[in-house]
Amino acid sequence: MSRARMAPRSLRARLVVQLLAVAAILAVALYFTVRRIADDATAATQDAILGAATTAVADALRAADGGVEIDLPYATFAMLGALGQERLFYRIDIDGAPITGYADLPLPATPPAGAEPAFYTRPFRDEPLRLAAVGRRVLVEARAVPVLVILGQTRAGLAAAAEATANRAALWGLGFFALAVPFSLLAATAALRPLRRLAEGVARRGPRDLRPVRDEAPAELAPLIAALNGFVGRLRGALAQTETFIAEAAHHIRTPLSTLRSEAELALRETDDPALRARLRGMIRSAEESARSAGQLLDHAMVLYRADQAEVATIDLAALARRAADGHRPAAEVRDIALICEVPPDPVSTRGDALMVEAALRNLIDNAVKYSDPDGSVTVRLRRAGGEADLSVRDRGRGLSGATAADLTRRFHRGRNVEDVVGSGLGLTIVAEAAAALGGRFTLEPLPEGGTCACLHLPLR
Repeated sequence: MSRARMAPRSLRARLVVQLLAVAAILAVALYFTVRRIADDATAATQDAILGAATTAVADALRAADGGVEIDLPYATFAMLGALGQERLFYRIDIDGAPITGYADLPLPATPPAGAEPAFYTRPFRDEPLRLAAVGRRVLVEARAVPVLVILGQTRAGLAAAAEATANRAALWGLGFFALAVPFSLLAATAALRPLRRLAEGVARRGPRDLRPVRDEAPAELAPLIAALNGFVGRLRGALAQTETFIAEAAHHIRTPLSTLRSEAELALRETDDPALRARLRGMIRSAEESARSAGQLLDHAMVLYRADQAEVATIDLAALARRAADGHRPAAEVRDIALICEVPPDPVSTRGDALMVEAALRNLIDNAVKYSDPDGSVTVRLRRAGGEADLSVRDRGRGLSGATAADLTRRFHRGRNVEDVVGSGLGLTIVAEAAAALGGRFTLEPLPEGGTCACLHLPLR
């Protein structure tokens, strides 16, 4: 069975999705921007306080009794503690040797130069640590002794504060995004309202109303209306030409081919020359192929034309199936194919266009005969199934070779296993389009014993 196509997403949905996508991008950008600013601000604040505290400790060093006196200003540590629940570490080296604090506190990559502190980040005891290092020289007994002061502080509390600020910004972004949903719907609806009015005006027209569109519309829709009016004009001319073509082509194409085939068949019966008989058989086959291709093109044009202008009447499918089978018996006998017709003796009625049903059945039988092997059989079967009439054509031919009904009902598309057989690729397209126009359906399935079952399901009267 053919798979139903998914309906394309509407223009209104696309506009709403695009507007919401822009709102979502702005909300995400707001979050990351605020997060970056908060991180930079907290890092700058920490560096400023940490550098000031390190400088204060270094400035408190002084020489005393042949050494260096260290007086840790506790007010400085209190100032660092004001930044949050952070852990503090310090280290003081005199003349390259650690004197007090944490001896394993990481040193800077390069010794600090000048009075300004050097900042760096190192992992220490399983967490990142922000450190500031200040170098000084203390004059001890007429010798300048180098002193290095290092203060380190964890960043967990500051990171939590930055994250809290960013989360508040995220909540604001979500709020704006939630407001963007109804506003996007309103904006998309208002933008598409003129297009909807135009579509409603065109939809109210009948199948024969091909007047130009004169409805008022915004300037942006003027190219669309101009293109639509141009298309309507071309369609009006094409329909007129199609009506004339369909009426004349059947006589001017089918009649000469039928005459040629009849003459060739008569000559085949009257001659006993094997070479001439072979040529006549080839001529008959060529005439049949040409007639088949021309007939399919005409049937396709007829189905497309009558889809909107069908002449609905009561159809006896049993009688129609018998006529179609009888009409194809000569072509089947040329290939030594048995054409079997299994229909109930009583009428099986449906409502529809008889010409469309006949065109569909004619193409099904034509395909079955064309793709069957010589000495094979083709069965035309009519059954009632619930509220439907199942008109099927079964053959023992080449099968579908993995192709689906959706593939083979596409216009001018043929199976990969029939490239050596002449065909137009329109037969099953005609059947599928006729079934849809008649309110039925078309299925194409492989048979377990080989071959194909093509079935036209039509609603019973």
